[in-house]
Amino acid sequence: MTTVTDTPPPSPPQSNARRMARRFRRHRLALGSLVVLILLALLSLGAPLIEALLGIDAETTNLFQRFQPPSAAHPLGTDEAGRDVLARLLHGGRVSLAVAMVAALCSAIIGTLIGLFAGYHGGWADTLLMRFTDGVIALPLLPLLIVLAAIDLNKLGLPESITQSEDVSLYRIVVIIALFGWTTVARLVRAETLSLKQREFVRAAVAQGARPGRIMRTHILPNAISPIIVATTLSVGSIILFESVLSFLGLGIQPPVASWGNMLTNAQDLIWDAPLLAVWPGLLIFVTVIAFNFLGDGLQDAMDPRAVD
Repeated sequence: MTTVTDTPPPSPPQSNARRMARRFRRHRLALGSLVVLILLALLSLGAPLIEALLGIDAETTNLFQRFQPPSAAHPLGTDEAGRDVLARLLHGGRVSLAVAMVAALCSAIIGTLIGLFAGYHGGWADTLLMRFTDGVIALPLLPLLIVLAAIDLNKLGLPESITQSEDVSLYRIVVIIALFGWTTVARLVRAETLSLKQREFVRAAVAQGARPGRIMRTHILPNAISPIIVATTLSVGSIILFESVLSFLGLGIQPPVASWGNMLTNAQDLIWDAPLLAVWPGLLIFVTVIAFNFLGDGLQDAMDPRAVD
């Protein structure tokens, strides 16, 4: 006599998004870093609201309240001009994070376009673009950024409305970093494109007469998005460091616009009298850069198609 046992039905296959989300949640450092970055972004974006709630202001100076210790009126004390340190840190976070995110996005767009074109068309176009990429990689980036950031914009023939703007230093940093920070994304996208254009679905699209632009946009780019996201995330931390170094040298974001880098610059002469003025922006730079690196590592593990669930 045979017994019939009920076999459980096979579980439905999980989508790629769910698998990636589960892998990312297992990466505790990346998950914690994401929470930290979201918190920093919300605090920076909500700077005007926080100022209104606490009754503080980032630009109000009071020389009679210089170097005040932390108190209810000024949670992190005041600086050498009597300005509230917490408010300036929040506004500096808006600038530093915005510069890093915009520059990383622009670099990713430039690198993606170059990598897609070189990898798909191959031949002389690939050789020319990749040798140009190698040349940019060979340039010493930080000295080059210092030289370009020191150029007098008035001598370039730009309108005075631009050169005299308070935000011109912010735009300059974004443009300089975007023009020289795309190489990693370009090489990754090229390698992915070389692999994808040999796949059956791309060959089928070519056989059906699809144009190269449509193939790259519809079939190759969506499948190459994972390395682009990872590389862009990892580059944000480096861009924050570059911006901080340039601002520390007086070539980056210029006062009265606050950034974490120029707050460190202002604090260097006061390190013995008021060390906390250097500690707070330095700590925020450190935490943000480390968080973006951990986040990039977590995304890389989550989006790796060879990862075992």
